[in-house]
Amino acid sequence: MNNSVFSLGIALFAYILTGGTAMSGTINFDADIVATTPSAWTAGVTGRGTYRWTVEADGTAPSKPNVLKQSGQGDFPWCIKTGTSFADGYVEVKFKSLSGSQDQAGGLVWRWKDGDNYYVARANALENNVSLYYTQNGRRNTIKYVDAPVARNQWHTLRVEFADKHIRVALDGKLYIDLDDARIAGPGAVGVWTKADSVTVFDDFSYGATGGR
Repeated sequence: MNNSVFSLGIALFAYILTGGTAMSGTINFDADIVATTPSAWTAGVTGRGTYRWTVEADGTAPSKPNVLKQSGQGDFPWCIKTGTSFADGYVEVKFKSLSGSQDQAGGLVWRWKDGDNYYVARANALENNVSLYYTQNGRRNTIKYVDAPVARNQWHTLRVEFADKHIRVALDGKLYIDLDDARIAGPGAVGVWTKADSVTVFDDFSYGATGGR
């Protein structure tokens, strides 16, 4: 199998070996009330600034009619799916960057312990790259950057698979980051993330556990 293509088969194989997914779901925000934070989600920001996570109607949504939109301005706004907690698995989302003079980012978080401690992978339409970080005690630390095409005003799919120390990050089906990192261990929640003045919309958020909770 070509290593440049993100392998769903590997994830499915892991699913079988571990006896199935302990926790999984797909959320498209279509049952939520427009102009409110979606039910069963918790929003906040790492560092300073404000956040504004709201469900909005979007005719371009991959699964119409609604999306989740972040339009506040803070260091690192995040929105976490309440009730999720697992150490090994996957998280995936479709996102579209709308604007931002400082940044145009769409990201995923996992092993989220609290607003100051978690992993994050993000794609940036302003810089055309994919990157992996760990946030510890409120400080974001870079693990790796990789150049990647991230067109603004276009829907993309960002996916992360993680098992023990191993992390794989793919954009639009292509694997960009594949490495080991052990800085954030154990179970945590999953969710989405942006940076600075990024105005970004998200849809079809999915997740699944492939190991112990």
